[in-house]
Amino acid sequence: MNFLHIPVMKSEVINALALKNGATIVDATVGGAGHSKEIAKHIKSGTLICIDQDNDALCASWEELNKINDVKVSMVHANFVDIREKLDELGILKVDGIMADLGVSSFQIDEISRGFSYTKDAPLDMRMNRGQKLSASEVVNEWREEELKRIIENFGEERYSGRIASAIVNARPIQTTGQLSEIIKSAVPEGYGKTGGHPAKRTFQAIRIAVNNELAILEKFINDSVEVLSPKGRLVMISFHSLEDRIIKQAFKRLATDCVCPPKTPICICGHKATVKILTKKPIEPTAHEIKENPRAASAKIRVIEKL
Repeated sequence: MNFLHIPVMKSEVINALALKNGATIVDATVGGAGHSKEIAKHIKSGTLICIDQDNDALCASWEELNKINDVKVSMVHANFVDIREKLDELGILKVDGIMADLGVSSFQIDEISRGFSYTKDAPLDMRMNRGQKLSASEVVNEWREEELKRIIENFGEERYSGRIASAIVNARPIQTTGQLSEIIKSAVPEGYGKTGGHPAKRTFQAIRIAVNNELAILEKFINDSVEVLSPKGRLVMISFHSLEDRIIKQAFKRLATDCVCPPKTPICICGHKATVKILTKKPIEPTAHEIKENPRAASAKIRVIEKL
């Protein structure tokens, strides 16, 4: 299986994790092990826990990682939101670092049968975990127009969400990504997308987020990750669109703040204490050279916190 996974900002991730020999590190979205292979080089005699909800990713990454003799590697089939539960099952109480790359892997995009791409004709799927029931087909063909408009507007930040939702409902049943892409193109003004990418890009993003419940689980993952970090342990998050980045930024800020009472509260009554410090006042972004080599890295941002 050629599970292509080009690791975004690989050296920046390694530096952000502050890796040491013997460390216990979690790659919460292992993909094709692009980052994990590099992590393993820096934690000799350490432990690497690789989590992914995509079995194809786990199989491909195991092929790469089982060649490394001086690192203990554990493969875990799960959504990263279950990080605490899965570490408990492994008997691991604390870890020294966690990373999560929230992007869709190149393999998932390029593998036609997965249905992630708006430029290739395939069955409507978009499930990162093929074992789950909800797929893009159900969202596109069964959800109410109002619900479609809501997710396209909120998850895709699409200005023509109403027109697109109406066009989708009127064109049902829709069987393939190619059909859906053409329906979206016909619903927006001619020439739309010339500067901001394919006219179906935002709608496909919205449907993918809805299918995989991507945003709803982010804050819980962040909170649980901080709970299992050792003091001075770091959480490194790579996001690819503004919705993810905003959630991460706000969650990090809350965790790094002593009091979260409303601004006009005269005395703190929340009792909240900071548990982390933010190491990236501004997100780390890819260089122009990396973007040229890997255009899919263009929107990537890294934010990092350290456990107090």
